[in-house]
Amino acid sequence: MKKYNVAVVGATGMVGRKFLEVLTERNLPVENYYLFASAKSAGKVIDFMGKPHTVIELNEENVKSHKIDIALFSAGGDISKQFAPVFAKHGALVIDNSNAWRRDPEVPLVVPECNANDILWHKNIIANPNCSTIQAVVMLKPLHEAFGIKRVVYSTYQAVSGAGVKGFDDLKNGINGEAPKKFPYPIFGNCIPHIDVFLDNGYTKEEDKMIFETKKILGDQNIKVTATCVRVPVYYGHSESVNIEFNKPCTLDEVKKVLANAEGVVLQDDVANNVYPMALTAENKNEVFVGRVRLDDTVESGINLWVVADNIRKGAATNAVQIAERAIALGAVKDQLN
Repeated sequence: MKKYNVAVVGATGMVGRKFLEVLTERNLPVENYYLFASAKSAGKVIDFMGKPHTVIELNEENVKSHKIDIALFSAGGDISKQFAPVFAKHGALVIDNSNAWRRDPEVPLVVPECNANDILWHKNIIANPNCSTIQAVVMLKPLHEAFGIKRVVYSTYQAVSGAGVKGFDDLKNGINGEAPKKFPYPIFGNCIPHIDVFLDNGYTKEEDKMIFETKKILGDQNIKVTATCVRVPVYYGHSESVNIEFNKPCTLDEVKKVLANAEGVVLQDDVANNVYPMALTAENKNEVFVGRVRLDDTVESGINLWVVADNIRKGAATNAVQIAERAIALGAVKDQLN
C-alpha cells in the first residue's frame, strides 16, 4: 500500500490539536507526519502517534524540503491564503478548514457523505465547509435526493468553541464575572444573535456562509435558503433547528426511514422516552445526530427537525480527515514518496 507524508498546519491550535486526536483514531496510510505552526510555536514538542514531534516553522523552504503529500490546514484564512498555494505548488493536496477558498469556483467544497466525487476535480486545494453547514448538509443530502428540497430555514445554536480558544475562554471566565474579550457581550447566561461580522443586507457572514455553502455542496442553486445564527453558552456542539420544504410529498415514516439509512447520520427520535439529540451527548462524537422530526403542516410538504454535532470534530477535524481518506481512496493524491 502506498504511504503518504501528511502535514498538519496550525497544529498547536484548538482545531489543529483535534486534527491530531482524530488522526490517532483513524488508519491513514501515512509514512511521516509533520506538524507546522508559526515561528512563535516552532520548536515545541508534541507527543503524537506515540512519539515526540517537533513543531516546524511554517515557511516555504520547510514546506519544500519535507515533500508533503497532504496538508491539513487550520491556521486561519490569512495564513491559508498565503501558504495553501505554497503547499499546492510543491505538489501537496491542501484540505483547508478556513473560509479562504470556500467560494472559489475552482475549489471543491466537500462533505464526503454528500459530494465526495467533487474531490476528483481539485487543483491541489479542497475547502472544508463551515462547521454549521457540514452537520446540516449531511442530513439534507439524502432528503434532497428523496424528495427534492425547495426551501430551508436554519436557526442555529452554536457553541463558543466555534470562536476558538478566546470564545471558549469567554464562557469559562464569564462564569466568574470576567468581562468578555472575544464576544461583544457576555456569553455566560446569554445568547448572542451575532456570529462573524454583519453584512450590508443585515445578515451576518456566518449566516451568509450557510446559505452559499448549502447550495454549493448540494449542487443546486435553486434551493432557497435563509438562516439566523446564534452563539449560546455551550462549550462544544452546535445545535440547529431546521425547517425544510420539499418539492415532492412525503410522510413522516418516509422521512425517518431516509434519515435512519443516511451515511453519517444517527436518528435519535423517541420523544415518548425523551430521546432526542443534545450538544452534551454529541460531544466528542463524529456522527451527525437528528431528532424531533415532525411534519410542518403549514406547507404542502415539509418537516421540522433538530440536528446536533460536535463542531470541532465533524464540523472541522473529522470532516477534513474524511476528505483525506476519500481522496486517497479515489486516487486523487499525488504520491511524492515513490
